[in-house]
Amino acid sequence: MENFSTVGVRLVCAALFAGGTAGGAAAATCEFLPNAPDQHAVVKGDTLWGIAGRFLEHPWCWGQVWGLNRDEIRDPHWIYPGQIVYLDRAAGRLRLGGGPGAADGAGDAADARLSPRLRIEALDKDALPAIPPGAIEPFLSQPLIVEADQLATAPRIVATQENHLFLGKGDKAYVRGELEGGSAFQVFRPGKPLKDPLSQAVIGHEAFYLGTMTLRSAAKAEAKANAKAEAGAANDIHTFVIASTKQEMGVGDRLLPAPPVPMRSYAPHTPSRQVDARVMSIYGGVSYAGQNQIVSVNRGALDGLDIGSVLQLYHDGRTVTDATAAKGWFGIGKPQVKLPDEQYGSLFIFRVFKHIAYGLIMQVTEPVQVGDVATNPE
Repeated sequence: MENFSTVGVRLVCAALFAGGTAGGAAAATCEFLPNAPDQHAVVKGDTLWGIAGRFLEHPWCWGQVWGLNRDEIRDPHWIYPGQIVYLDRAAGRLRLGGGPGAADGAGDAADARLSPRLRIEALDKDALPAIPPGAIEPFLSQPLIVEADQLATAPRIVATQENHLFLGKGDKAYVRGELEGGSAFQVFRPGKPLKDPLSQAVIGHEAFYLGTMTLRSAAKAEAKANAKAEAGAANDIHTFVIASTKQEMGVGDRLLPAPPVPMRSYAPHTPSRQVDARVMSIYGGVSYAGQNQIVSVNRGALDGLDIGSVLQLYHDGRTVTDATAAKGWFGIGKPQVKLPDEQYGSLFIFRVFKHIAYGLIMQVTEPVQVGDVATNPE
């Protein structure tokens, strides 16, 4: 196996993404491993992240060495079991097909770079995922975080069929609130508040997913109007039927519209602008997290995060007393100094809300804690 020198092969994100880092995000470099293999045969069970980890020091930056632009990065349906990934050392790129220098339908490495190819839908299900899908599947279609404004306006169960204490599949529930034209909803129960580690403001709540409901009959428009005008009992009530249950439902539980079918392709990339986030919570209520566990961060779509954004994790540097320094003014005390933040892992963002996002811990050398820093890769 030929060793590969990383000297001079630093691919700068700003150049390869053709403006994808516009907005002030710092450029990130991407280097091949010194002992990167010449090729890798793709097998079922591989992930794009795992394959990239065989060639690159930072697996998240594989999109750069494929030479893909931002739109192509979002939909990587082009690597399948049975194909071979080659390291084109001369061009500093990864490619599919024949070995370096082979025609492969193109004259040079630049022409032979990857791009999404038209394939029938039946084949796309065999395309390699970017990350292990089983680690995040339960988090894609369930409302595990409810932001403050959503909680305030979410429709709620106000009564049950025959005053049942709890509801099961097939039971009726009576709901009050604006449905915004929706007919399929998920039911959740608000959990503990989520506080921004920096401002201490409550920006969301954990949500316990209970099941699904479908609309049987909506409140009539005139009834809703009368309910707003009358001082007596309101009659703006919708009738729902429980479609599925994970846990028992009851009065006070809230509804959210069922989300669209989850995306199946997630391609890692740097955020479009500089992001300074903090780990806000660890799923499951534990104090520490490791690889393949889920955390939330206090930044979301409005802060520049989208699905596939990769952040580096840092332990916030401690503030310590410099015992070696001379005493301070008038001989009182010694100065306080802040130690550098220590980078120890990476986080893959896979679900994004307005102010909050969920991330999968990809690689860490130390446990993740609430309050740790999450920011753009360097």
